[in-house]
Amino acid sequence: MDYSSNPSHEMPPESDPAEQNTDFPHTYIEDTNIPSSSQHNAEEDEFSNQIRQEDVNFEDTTLSHNEVMDIVREGVAELVKDPLLSDLPAGVTLDEVKSQIALEYGQAMKVIVRKECGGIMPIVVPQDATVVDLKRAISRYVTLKQTREGGTTKISWRYVWRTYWLTFDGEKLSQNNKKLKDYGIRNRAELRFIKRLRSKVEGV
Repeated sequence: MDYSSNPSHEMPPESDPAEQNTDFPHTYIEDTNIPSSSQHNAEEDEFSNQIRQEDVNFEDTTLSHNEVMDIVREGVAELVKDPLLSDLPAGVTLDEVKSQIALEYGQAMKVIVRKECGGIMPIVVPQDATVVDLKRAISRYVTLKQTREGGTTKISWRYVWRTYWLTFDGEKLSQNNKKLKDYGIRNRAELRFIKRLRSKVEGV
């Protein structure tokens, strides 16, 4: 049968896919796992309050200088119980601990400085120390020793270095910036203090 000639049997027009199912309402499923904006703001406020409270607690635990020093001394006291550091004196400083560790690992050397009176001073310095580094180490050693022994005599190191030479194997350590190893000084080397001889100039 020819439907094209019969208007009552016309083929229905093809529908646009974009217009299909327009009679059905869109479904909406609420996701209860997604917080609402009010819940999100409440959580932010709670977190901010927690941070502020932690800041207050931190401020409440701020330590004084003396309390910090007590903690450091206690820590150092625990360190020197190690057999590696057993030779250190009571009341040892953190610098002395560091020097001893550096010495044990070959990063420093110990030299024996013999005073004019015959006393000796074991001084630890870095391997690449200069003459002026040695002089400063001697000054620290003497000052610390004097403090431990309750001494009160003030030493003028400017006077000491203008009055005495440090010598090694008969050679004066006359150049402050020269490295000790360039003088041939190695671990356990012995140095000496000798008095400088003042030269007299005629007519002065």
